[in-house]
Amino acid sequence: MNKNARFLSVVAVAAFAAFGAHADEADGSQFALKFDTNRTRAEVNAEAVAEAHTHSTEPAGSRVVTYKSNADRAAVRAQAAEAVRTGQIPHGEFSAM
Repeated sequence: MNKNARFLSVVAVAAFAAFGAHADEADGSQFALKFDTNRTRAEVNAEAVAEAHTHSTEPAGSRVVTYKSNADRAAVRAQAAEAVRTGQIPHGEFSAM
């Protein structure tokens, strides 16, 4: 008898828990979307066109900054070679050991 009473109490608790898990409306009305229908189609289209003209297709913060240089390529190469010769720029492989 003791085993039967324990089994029935476990079944009762499980059934009670199952009912609590399904205690919601069947139609899912809490997920219904609410729309503001006071605007006209022309207003919505005008807003969409304005957004399309001002919208950027690149993600925020992903723009690479570019610079326009007026330096001559030969002059920059000559300055780099001079810096290597004077030891201002390391040249070749560097071993820290």
